[in-house]
Amino acid sequence: MIKAGIIGGTGYTGVELLRILALHPEVKITAVTSRSDAGMRVDALYPNLRGYLSDLIFCLPSVESLSNCDVVFFATPNGTAMLMAKELLDLGIKVIDLSADFRLKDVVEWEHWYNLTHATPYLIEQAVYGLPEIHREKLKNANLIACAGCYPTAVQLGFLPLLEKDGVDLNLIADVKSGVSGAGRKAEIATLMSETGESFKAYSASGHRHLPEITQGLTAIANQTVNLTFVPHLTPMIRGIHATLYANLTSAMGAEELQMLYEARYANEEFVDVLPFGSHPDTRNVRGSNRCQIALHLPQGGKTLVILSVIDNLVKGAAGQAVQSMNLCFGFPENIGLVTVALYP
Repeated sequence: MIKAGIIGGTGYTGVELLRILALHPEVKITAVTSRSDAGMRVDALYPNLRGYLSDLIFCLPSVESLSNCDVVFFATPNGTAMLMAKELLDLGIKVIDLSADFRLKDVVEWEHWYNLTHATPYLIEQAVYGLPEIHREKLKNANLIACAGCYPTAVQLGFLPLLEKDGVDLNLIADVKSGVSGAGRKAEIATLMSETGESFKAYSASGHRHLPEITQGLTAIANQTVNLTFVPHLTPMIRGIHATLYANLTSAMGAEELQMLYEARYANEEFVDVLPFGSHPDTRNVRGSNRCQIALHLPQGGKTLVILSVIDNLVKGAAGQAVQSMNLCFGFPENIGLVTVALYP
């Protein structure tokens, strides 16, 4: 059994990590940090964890409080993991970062999009991108894992089989909707229910900071430059991401061939479910699970492929994917601790 620590245990991704790891048969959570709630029992703040983590107390974040861990998860805002990662790595502790600190290989681009100066740019090169369906083998030997973002996960898994095969125009469109938990657990007027309820809007249409991460991934898959138009939207729901993706086909591929392409690519991927051609996946189909559901459409029998990709942004888009990556780097079965049926309704 390995010992795990969580830095930032009071945010939505932090408590999702607690929920998943509390039942993981190979993990014991030994440290959970919180500056605002240090000294409080974890199950006092989150009563859903009563009986599972009854002896766990929030502590202040420090290398000393995490020094007995085998792995430390950062469920923190951007700019935090880069300040502590080196000291933990030097102690032989594996680091799994759910923020964006180590996702982009171009540090100048990262600093532009995140409006921060990177504290440890020399660590970026050794970071393995935490999207197991693409980087499984690299994750098995990783010490520093940069988990894929929620939008990037839904978009990359949606486009992946198509970009691995020639026959598509590399000017792509991603129209993506997210629940309000994607904004994190902080007090902001824009994410109050009275502001988001009964409403629907696009945001950051001129440029979202997940754009370079998605483009970096898609370009690596296609092995040539991909141009992406990415527009995110905020929906009045708590969890879930629905990506509607558009690609113009340049070769004669019909519905049957496209369906076979996707089914073959994901045949051995437990956490990607390709639905029958023409299906319409709901975000509720994957709520609470580590699953991505994908469906394909060819409207009016034309050459524009429409790909529908749905995930739970807090699980496959964050905590679940982090645990999936952890399983790989410690040699556990990839699905351990993650086998669950989505919540319905």
